[in-house]
Amino acid sequence: MPTPPKDSPWLFRTYAGHSTAKASNELYRGNLAKGQTGLSVAFDLPTQTGYDSDHKLSRGEVGKVGVPVSHLGDMRALFQGIPVEKMNTSMTINATAPWLLALYIAVAEEQGADVAALQGTVQNDIIKEYLSRGTYIAPPKASLRMITDIAAYTQKHLPKWNPMNVCSYHLQEAGATPEQELAFALATACAVLDDLKGKVSAAEFPNMVGRISFFVNAGIRFVTEMCKMRAFVDLWDEICLERYGITEAKYRRFRYGVQVNSLGLTEQQPENNVYRILIEMLAVTLSKKARARAVQLPAWNEALGLPRPWDQQWSLRMQQILAYESDLLEYDDLFDGNPAVDRKVAALKEGARAELAQIDAMGGAVAAIDYMKGRLVEANAERIGKIEAGQTVVVGVNRWTEAAPSPLTAGDGSIMEADPLAEADQIARLQAWRQSRDAAAVEAALAALRRDAQSGANIMPASIAAAKAGATTGEWGAMVRSAFGEYRAPTGVSRSPSNRTEGLEPIREAVAVLAAKLGRPLKFVVGKPGLDGHSNGAEQIAARARDCGMDIHYEGIRLTPAEIVDAAVAQEAHVVGLSILSGSHMPLITEVLDLMRKAGISAVPLVVGGIIPEDDAAALRAMGVAAVYTPKDFELNRIMLDIVGLVDAA
Repeated sequence: MPTPPKDSPWLFRTYAGHSTAKASNELYRGNLAKGQTGLSVAFDLPTQTGYDSDHKLSRGEVGKVGVPVSHLGDMRALFQGIPVEKMNTSMTINATAPWLLALYIAVAEEQGADVAALQGTVQNDIIKEYLSRGTYIAPPKASLRMITDIAAYTQKHLPKWNPMNVCSYHLQEAGATPEQELAFALATACAVLDDLKGKVSAAEFPNMVGRISFFVNAGIRFVTEMCKMRAFVDLWDEICLERYGITEAKYRRFRYGVQVNSLGLTEQQPENNVYRILIEMLAVTLSKKARARAVQLPAWNEALGLPRPWDQQWSLRMQQILAYESDLLEYDDLFDGNPAVDRKVAALKEGARAELAQIDAMGGAVAAIDYMKGRLVEANAERIGKIEAGQTVVVGVNRWTEAAPSPLTAGDGSIMEADPLAEADQIARLQAWRQSRDAAAVEAALAALRRDAQSGANIMPASIAAAKAGATTGEWGAMVRSAFGEYRAPTGVSRSPSNRTEGLEPIREAVAVLAAKLGRPLKFVVGKPGLDGHSNGAEQIAARARDCGMDIHYEGIRLTPAEIVDAAVAQEAHVVGLSILSGSHMPLITEVLDLMRKAGISAVPLVVGGIIPEDDAAALRAMGVAAVYTPKDFELNRIMLDIVGLVDAA
């Protein structure tokens, strides 16, 4: 009997980018030499939110969580020596996706590439940014318009490009249940396809459905996650056929890439994260029916800080060993006909359909943003509560916490330190770029871009022309803000307390006693300075403090230090809390402390949370920060009691 052909492996990717375009280019070429088969570009927060590197909100954020790309010169340097026509490039970019794709196309043309042959993806999912990640710029309807502008443009000019990667990854990172992850992602895809119908012909529409891809999360509950992916396959096929009338099977295929879960990585006993990452990868590779087309894995030390190239290599080797040393790719689906799997898939589909029906009844994903955000905050609170209560076991965190010191973290070299001079270097090159370009040509290109944005014309051609003229990311972002207006997404933290009572009575009593002593409710101002949009921690702190009886002031993400201090003064805060996960904690907290002193409220305790190395935490405490919390501090009730004690002692 002939041996069936062996399947080709999925694309091996590493999500990477840091410091400068030149440094990131060196990292990419090194990773490709190690066997990586696709690029996954991480952009820094100013680039993601449409600011230049020298904007006041960019301070401390340049090159921290990705590569800064302020203009065509940066994109050119990023892909120096890398032939983009031969690459499959994934760009994790949303609000500024039209701009970054425009820069990429301009570089491809400079390289002499056939633009129609370009392969890759822009994430381009702004709805999940309102729900979980926070790098939005414009209001929902304008953002949806730009998503479908890209899709319609690629249909004609980049037929092999994926114009949208519906991203449920950050939904799970924000606490989504599997049913919510399924439903919210599929509702987003439907919102995009409904809008796209008016921009492409009926003949082109099936192909556009086929170009929609997904980017998902795989958590530690292996069987559930594998069944979730099989449910995704079935539900997408169902939606394509029944909702959109797509009859050709090739256009109904569920195509997805994956980054396995980072939410569950632990600062405690971080070596255990290697096992977690492996188990999570199995959920998206073992089932042939629901196997990922591209996989990128976090590094074991991402809960500690920025992974080094060696750490990324270690994660890459995990993929290569599974694909090339094991016999996984030699077999048909291992789970077809399994009754336990079939039951779980059916249950997940039933739950997802119920959520989808609720969202449809509200008018679709764009209209249901407030509802979905609230559901995520509630689900995350329940997840955290189960870990606190020990109902969900996390090895090394709430059970088996006694352990030998990890040799992987011995010394000071377990994470990579960002180049402290990179921000100044990036700003100097940006300013030189502005001086060297044809200012009149830039102004004319931006004016044309603004006209197209306001008229409803497709935004891509004018964006490409502006990229070639030398416009900057901040100038493109400013045009979007002027054309469509600013937007502030819901926080999901309601004004009224939840029904949660478990373990809160002693804290509520302590808060009430302190309020009586203060003569008014304990006022807690929670703020997120800078551009970090990871708001899960701030939301959960605010929600728990609210449930404990504190008076909460939380305005959401993307505030300047001055705005936070002004709020603390106006609200007569008893305590201020900052959440920063982007690595920019030192400059931002230093500025907040300085402004608090100038405002005469230096006696108000300042507490901070984030991914903060111990050396930085010690420095912050020496500067006057009252308490520093990191991912190891998962017991929110203990943090609440700490806050009561700090205010009482102030």
